[in-house]
Amino acid sequence: MSIEIRDTEGHGARLEVAPGPAEGPLQVSLLIESPSAGASWSCSPAAARELAAALVEAAAQAEAMRSAEPVTVKARELRRGDVREGDRLMTVEAVRTDGADVQVTWTSGGGRSWSQLYGADADIRLRSRRAPGR
Repeated sequence: MSIEIRDTEGHGARLEVAPGPAEGPLQVSLLIESPSAGASWSCSPAAARELAAALVEAAAQAEAMRSAEPVTVKARELRRGDVREGDRLMTVEAVRTDGADVQVTWTSGGGRSWSQLYGADADIRLRSRRAPGR
């Protein structure tokens, strides 16, 4: 499979993805070719699946962040993957409702996680909303 990609300066390159050689360890090959340089990488099939899943998730988040205006929801309506409005990236990892209270576990862009307790009717402003079932 061949995919057109661009670097941060807008220069184009081709990303070739293919099964690795039949002999040796089970690998997936990644070849990046551009007019100025090239690079060859390989990884396990499991790592290739992780990369694919990460790319799909990043694409969905990028599209959601561009197309959606911030929205305010009640704490009891939060879903895993919702991203809080603010100057720091905070993503909902888990939500647990206990009567009139909601415990939300957040993760930061840096990988730190913590929990906060909110009243179920507390307004939470979100930068982006994860679609149901995703």
